[in-house]
Amino acid sequence: MSSRVRVELSGAVQGVGFRPFVYGLATRLGLRGFVVNTAKGLRIELEGDEQEIAEFMTELSVRRPPLAVVADTRVQALAVSGTERFEIRASVPGAGRTVLVSPDYATCAECLLELLDPNDRRFRYPFINCTNCGPRYTIVKDVPYDRSRTTMADFELCTACRAEYEDPANRRFHAEPTCCPVCGPQVWLTDSSGRRLEQHDPVEASLTLLAEGKILAVKGLGGFHLACDAASEQAVTTLRQRKRRAEKPFAVMVRDE
Repeated sequence: MSSRVRVELSGAVQGVGFRPFVYGLATRLGLRGFVVNTAKGLRIELEGDEQEIAEFMTELSVRRPPLAVVADTRVQALAVSGTERFEIRASVPGAGRTVLVSPDYATCAECLLELLDPNDRRFRYPFINCTNCGPRYTIVKDVPYDRSRTTMADFELCTACRAEYEDPANRRFHAEPTCCPVCGPQVWLTDSSGRRLEQHDPVEASLTLLAEGKILAVKGLGGFHLACDAASEQAVTTLRQRKRRAEKPFAVMVRDE
C-alpha cells in the first residue's frame, strides 16, 4: 500500500552530508519525494510502499553520516500526491532559525590520501575537503547551509568540481565548500610589509623559513596563527618578546602518531 510521510530532523544536520545520504537511501529503496534544508533543520518527504518507508526510517535511525547529530525527529502522515521521483530541492530560508551550524572538521582520511597523491588533481592543495570534512562554522554567513550562504559563494566551481558536486555517487555530492586549485582559494607568501613574494610552492617555502628560525603569521579560516620552530630557542625567545609573553606557555603542534 502506498503512503506518504514528512520527516523533520533537527540538530547538526546541515553541512554534514545528510541530503546526499537521504537521497542515496531513498533512491535505493525506490521511494519518491524530496529532501530539503530549512531554517530549522532537514525536511524529508517520502512516498512509496509502507514497507520501504519503514525500512527507510529504520536505516535512518542506525545509519547516518559520520558528522551528523540528530537532536529530534518528527514524523507526520501526508496525503499521497503521486510524486514520480526523489530529488534534492533548493533550500528553504525562513524566520525562526534554529538549525545548528556544524563546527569545522579536520581533513578526513580519504582527502589526506588525495592530498598526498601526486596523480590526484588536488595534490598538496591546502583547501581540500569533502562532505565528511572541511570548514563549516567559520565560512557560513546564514542558514540554511548552502554554498551561496558561505564565503565560498565567490568561487565558481570548475567543470570537474561541478561534476563531483552533482554526482550522487561521489562523496563530494553537495559538499558546499568543495573546490580545487583551478577554482578555489589560493595560497601565497608575503614579507612583513605585505609585499607578495613569488614562490613556486609557498607552503614549501614557508617550511624552509621556519627551519631557518623565522616567525610566520599563517592566515587560517578563523584568524592568524603565529608559528615558529619550537626547537629553536632564538625563534621562541623572539616570539615571546614580540608578544610580550615572557612565561605563559605557547601551544605546541606535533604530528599524530
